[in-house]
Formats: sequence, structure tokens, C-alpha cells
Amino acid sequence: MDEYRTRAAALLSLLPWLALLASLGTTWLVWDHERNSANNEMRSQFNFALRETVSRIEQRVAAYEQMLRGVQSMLATTSLKNRKAVHDYIESLQLDANFSGVQVIGVVELVTAQDKTRHEAAMRQLGLADYRIEPAGERKIYAPVIQREPYFGRNRTNLGFDAWSEPRRQEAMIRARDSGMAAISGKVRLAVDDASTATPGFIMYLPVFAHDQPHDNLAQRRAHLVGWVFASFHMNDFMASLYGRQPSGLALSIYDEVDPTEAALIYRSTDGKEKPEPAGKNTLSTIEYMVVAGHNWTVSLSTQQQFEKLYDRDTDFVIAAAGTCLSFALAALVWLLLNGRSRALRLAARMTEKLRHMAQHDLLTGLPNRALFSDRLQQELARAKRLNGQFALIFLDLDHFKPINDNFGHAVGDQLLLEMAQRLRTTVRAADTVGRIGGDEFVILMTELTDASDALSLAEKICEAVRQPVTVNGVEQRVSCSLGIAIYPTDGIDEITLTKRADAAMYRTKENGRDGIELAARMTSSRF
Repeated sequence: MDEYRTRAAALLSLLPWLALLASLGTTWLVWDHERNSANNEMRSQFNFALRETVSRIEQRVAAYEQMLRGVQSMLATTSLKNRKAVHDYIESLQLDANFSGVQVIGVVELVTAQDKTRHEAAMRQLGLADYRIEPAGERKIYAPVIQREPYFGRNRTNLGFDAWSEPRRQEAMIRARDSGMAAISGKVRLAVDDASTATPGFIMYLPVFAHDQPHDNLAQRRAHLVGWVFASFHMNDFMASLYGRQPSGLALSIYDEVDPTEAALIYRSTDGKEKPEPAGKNTLSTIEYMVVAGHNWTVSLSTQQQFEKLYDRDTDFVIAAAGTCLSFALAALVWLLLNGRSRALRLAARMTEKLRHMAQHDLLTGLPNRALFSDRLQQELARAKRLNGQFALIFLDLDHFKPINDNFGHAVGDQLLLEMAQRLRTTVRAADTVGRIGGDEFVILMTELTDASDALSLAEKICEAVRQPVTVNGVEQRVSCSLGIAIYPTDGIDEITLTKRADAAMYRTKENGRDGIELAARMTSSRF
């Protein structure tokens, strides 16, 4: 009996240490989850910024190509030397309003060595008394600039510059001639710039062929080429026309070709500004290769402290401090209450449950976090497979939430997220699950679905609920949301596939203008 009591007393003496170890272990799990959640959110926004930058560059280059094709088509009906027709057409484009990144639109004529003297005489007869092909020298082929528009300011530099004499320009003109498509040059100094003040630029060329002559194959294009139309750009002006201002906290650099060296640098987002802010402890960086009008550019993007601070909520420190204090407090209570161990065990269970709840729920909204939501999704997958049922997975992202955070502060943003979480809880059915997986990203699990249209109906109710204004600190705020819906088993039979399909559908909604709904299977869609 004495031996039994001794062993029991020894076991009881271990309870405070066991409680401390269990609580500290749970605290570590919560801390690690919160840290990873913040890093994942930052990475998601970083990847979005990269995709957005590349997409805007491609769209803007396509727009400038269409503009040049208009000039090309106009010259298909008149002579290259019809200066008034070119001037009137380009003036009608209203470059400042519609194509703000363009420095010059111009015309280049193909001139052989035999025709050089006759060409210069013809240009002087048009009123250009000082016209001559530069640089001087005998060459087999010349490609002089015979017109620049708008023709004022520094664009009034003497005409006659032979673009064929410069290797990078010549390479782009050859590509344009041989392909019949638009081609851009490598990094160049524009002819209208002074060497001392020049900034990196590039030129887009389109070929112009002789009237009523075929140019369906390479031989015909080379035989019937008469010149080119071109648009020249300063890279800084080109990039400014994409954004207005660059994304804050991101360092963007663009290099000519595929080697990211200083010699190949054509754009850096900090050019002309203060020294770039240093990178932080969780720096993200990537390099993207893209082909622009047949030419290679290398895009380099990296985060700086300002960007990283947007996603550093300092909650990991709070969790670590609070969890450690609770762990030691729990151990102390167990030690103090050994004589009333049943009471102590109940208290320990409550505190352990509280820590477990912290590990499975979002700290701000109280909604299930990614881990708990994944568990419930797995349960619903098992149920649907067993009963041959179906359910819906909905991805939701708030539109225009970031400007509210930036302009009014994170406290207002948090209040807005709390209100959106409450609206989602009250809109869905009691059996459904709403979770928060990122800054302004939510997920909804709609169980025991009878028909896919039921998911669409719920999504429409959610959109309407989110659109209602929210008043925070006396200021009315409005947001909308973009939703993507994946249906089991139509869109996938496992968590990874359903998640990817719902996420892709949500991004289609954003690409289509936000504030709407997309079904992953594209069975139907709803726009607002």
C-alpha cells in the first residue's frame, strides 16, 4: 500500500511538467501556423503583382502594335513621302490622350546605294532643304527616317538618320521584314536624345510593302519591301503609362535579352528616386522571362521592407508570449491544486481546449482557418463518396480591399473583415462552413448539394450581402467580391483538384472585371 501511494505521488508530481510541455507544444503549433499564414499571404500577393506586371506589359505592347498597324494600313494606299497624309492621320490618334508612352511615330524608307542621290534630291524638293542621309559613308542599303510625328520639340532633330547603320535597329527591321509582323529592337538611345541626357529606349517596327504586290512568303516580302513605320519609346515613359505609379514596396527591374546585368538594364522602378529601401528578413524575389514582339525581356521583381510590413501583423509574437504565459500559469495551477486534482484537470482541459481552438481558428474573425477547413472538407469528401452525393467549394476574394487598408489603416480593415465574416455566417446555411484562409480571402463549404444551381443561388446572396455598405468610425466603406465555384464530383474528386478549380474560377472573375461569380466547369456564369 505504501509503495502504491509513493508511485501515485510521483505520478502526481509530474502533472505540472506534463501540462507545461503540452501547453508549450500547442503554443508552438499555433505560432508556426500564424507565421506560415502571413508568409503565404505575402507570397500570394507578390505572385499576383508579378502576373499583373507581365500582363500589363503584354497588353500595352499589343495596343501599340495595333496603333502602328493603322499607320501601316494608311500607307498601303499612298506614298511613303505623303507627309501631310501621315501627319493628319497620326494627329487624329491623339497620342497624348490615348498612347501616352509613345515618344515618336515615324516613317523609314528603304533606299539602295544606286537610289541614294535621287532620294536625297526628292526629299529636298519636299521642303527639307538640309536633308541628307546620316551618318555619311557608302553602304549597300540605307534606311533613313523621312518623317517624325509629332514634329515639334526635340522631335525636330534633322531627318535622314540611317537606322540600318545601327546593328540593334537593323536586327529588329530585318525581323519585321522577314516575318511581316511587329518587332522591337534591343536597348537603344533614341535618335532625338542627346547622349549626355539619354535614357534607355526601344523601337517597334512594322514593314511596309509595295502597293498591290504580294508578300505572302519570305522571298516576296524581301523583294517588295519599301520601308517601315515605327514607334519609339523611352522605357521610363512606357512603364509609367502602365501604372501611373509603381506598386509600393516592390523593386521592379527589366533587362534587355536574358542576362540581368547592369549593361542590359533598361528600367528600374527606383530610377530618379531616392536610394531603394533595403530588403527585409523575408525577402521574396523572382525572375520572369517574356517575349515582347519577338524580342526577349527579363523581368526581375523583389520585395522590400515596406511591402513585407503590410503582412507582418506581429501576431506571432503575441501568440508566443501569451501561449508561454498561459503554459506556465497552467503548470502553476496544477501544482497548486494537486490536492483537488479533478478541479485542476477540468481547468487544464478548458485551457487546452482554448489553445486548440486558437490553433484551428482565425484569430481576427474566429472563423475556421485553413487547417480546420481542410479537415471538414475531407469529412465532406468521405461522406459524398460514400453516399454518391455532391457539394460545392466556393472561393471568395474581396475586391478593392487593399486601398481601404492603405488609406484608412489596418484597424479599419480589420473591422471591415469582421463585418464581412459575420455577414457570411448569417448568409450560408447552418450545415455549411465558412473559413478565412488569407488577408481578404474566404472559403465556403456548401454540403449535401442537391443541384449546382443551389450553389449559384447561395453565391448570389453572398455577393449581395457583401455589397452592402459598412460604416467604420463614421466613414461609409463599400467593397464587392469575386467568387469561384467548384462542384464535387463534376470539377474534381479530391481536395487539391477542387481547390485549384475554385481558385482558378475566382481569378477568372477578377479578370472579367470583378464583382461576380464563375463556375469552374463554365456551365453557367453570373455577372453583376
